[in-house]
Amino acid sequence: MSSAATPHEIASDARWLVQALDTGADVVRLVAMNREAYRQASFLDDRMLQSPVDARLVPWRTVAEAAQLIRRRDARWIFHIGHVGSTLVARLLGELPGVLSVREPRFLRDVAAMAAGDRANNASVSQALFSRTFDADEVALVKATSFVSEIASELVPPEGRAILMYVTPRNYVASILAGENSVQELRILAESRAQRLARREIGFPAPRHDADLAAAAWACEMTSLEAAAQAMVDRHVGWLDFDRMLQEPENAFGSSAELLGIPASVDQLNALANSPLMTRYSKAVEYEYSPALRRDLIADATRSHRSDIDDALAMLNRSAERSPSLARAIERAGEL
Repeated sequence: MSSAATPHEIASDARWLVQALDTGADVVRLVAMNREAYRQASFLDDRMLQSPVDARLVPWRTVAEAAQLIRRRDARWIFHIGHVGSTLVARLLGELPGVLSVREPRFLRDVAAMAAGDRANNASVSQALFSRTFDADEVALVKATSFVSEIASELVPPEGRAILMYVTPRNYVASILAGENSVQELRILAESRAQRLARREIGFPAPRHDADLAAAAWACEMTSLEAAAQAMVDRHVGWLDFDRMLQEPENAFGSSAELLGIPASVDQLNALANSPLMTRYSKAVEYEYSPALRRDLIADATRSHRSDIDDALAMLNRSAERSPSLARAIERAGEL
C-alpha cells in the first residue's frame, strides 16, 4: 500500500478506480488505472487483484467528499441477467471513440448488498464516481454485475441511459446447463436468488434438477430488470436480446449506441460487428467463443436435457399465473 489519494485526486478523472467498499470499517479500496488497464480488464472485482496493482485504502468520507466535487452524473449503464453477452457488448462499445468501458466494479456489488436504508447516499456517490473519465468529452459505460440490477433505479439518474440485456428462458437454461462452471455458479447462488424472488412474492417448488434452478435464476434476474424498468420511466431505457443481437449485430450496436447517446458512424458499427472480439470468449479473450459455437452448445444442451428443460419452463409458466412481473418477463422474452 502507498499513501492515500486526496478527494481532489479521486475526483479529477478515472485514474483512481473506486474498486471495493468495506461497510463495516467504512473504508474504500482504490486501484490506479489507465485507459489500457480499463480496456483489458474483463472484471474490476477482486479477480483483478491476482496481478500486481497500485491499491490504496482511504476512509469512506474521503470518497464521499470526492463525489461532491464531481459535477458529472452522465455514466451510461448496462444491466443484465448474467451469461447473456454483456461483457462482449461492453467491450465492443468501449472500442468506440470517446467511450470508457468499466466492467463489473466490486464497489457496486458492495453497495447493492447494503440494507436499503443505508444505501441511498452510497448509490448517489456511485453516480458521480462512475461518471469520471480521462477527458471531458468522453463518457463512461458501466457494466454492472447481474444482481446490481436490484438497485439500477438508484444508480441511473433521471434522463440517464441504460440497456437491459436478456435472452429467452429456453436459451438461458440451456446455456447454463452447457457449462460446468455455470452450473456450479448456479448452485452457489440458488439460495440468494430464492431470497430475492421471495421479496417479489415469487416462489418455486423444491428443485428437481439443475434446469429448475436455472429457470428460477432466469426468473429472478429478469423480474429484477422488469422492476428496474418500471422504476425508470423517466430514463432512456432499452432492452436487448443477446441472441437476436448476434443475428444482426450491426443493427443492434447501432440502436444500442443511439440509445446510450454514443455517436457512431456506419463504418464504426460495421467494424464492431466484424471485430475479432466477436469470435472470442469476452471474459477471457485468449479463448475462442463464436456465435456459431454458442448456438451449437445451446443446441447440444437442449438435446441432452430436453425433458428437464421442458419441465422447468412449465414450472415458470405456472408461477407466472400468480406473478404479474414474471408474466411480463415471459411475454417480453417472446417464447419459452
